Amino acid sequence: MFWKGIFQSCLRNDLTIAMKRIFDILVSLIGILVSLPFLLVLFILIWIKLGWPVFFTQQRPGLNAIPFKMVKFRTMTNERDSQGKLLADHLRVTGLGRFIRKSSLDELPELFNVLKGDMSIVGPRPLLVKYLPFYTEREQKRHKVRPGITGLAQVNGRNLLSWDKRLEMDVKYVETLSIWMDMRIIFLTAVQVIRRRDVLAVSSETIPDFDDFRKDQMGKGTHEN
Repeated sequence: MFWKGIFQSCLRNDLTIAMKRIFDILVSLIGILVSLPFLLVLFILIWIKLGWPVFFTQQRPGLNAIPFKMVKFRTMTNERDSQGKLLADHLRVTGLGRFIRKSSLDELPELFNVLKGDMSIVGPRPLLVKYLPFYTEREQKRHKVRPGITGLAQVNGRNLLSWDKRLEMDVKYVETLSIWMDMRIIFLTAVQVIRRRDVLAVSSETIPDFDDFRKDQMGKGTHEN
């Protein structure tokens, strides 16, 4: 009975992942077609205001922590100080950039990542590659599914959550994976986008980088691996 339960659980999980991928393909295709006019308008506005490139691309950990190139609309200038270093994010983000971020329009190009198979509509947000050495064994579970455009953490406080709570939400999502949860998260995300709740135009203004946060925890002896 024990092994039968495990086998049935694996079958259910594989079925959920397969259904989730089909759902992702359909939703991303529809989303790209519906948002095409917005994509074109934003492309032109960013090109005029910020110049080339219009898109911001960056390596992020995907399924099984394998890096992929995530694509977003660019929202910041490339202004540098006298030593040639990029200025702080809050000094480079433009008025247009703040609007695009607060309305989550910068995420629209990620629909192409979803269609390609690098991402999912719903899943843990793909964070920076440099954070990988700082996750606990439990937190590494967030990489057992494709990263998402939105996720459980994004509808429960988003960037206003502490890192520990945010990562716990990611693990909880993986452990309770279901299509119904995805549908609920998508609905709640739409509500948040309309209301523009829990969105920081520049999260680094109030939230430290995860690697710095975890190093600080380790220095204080408050973190356990």
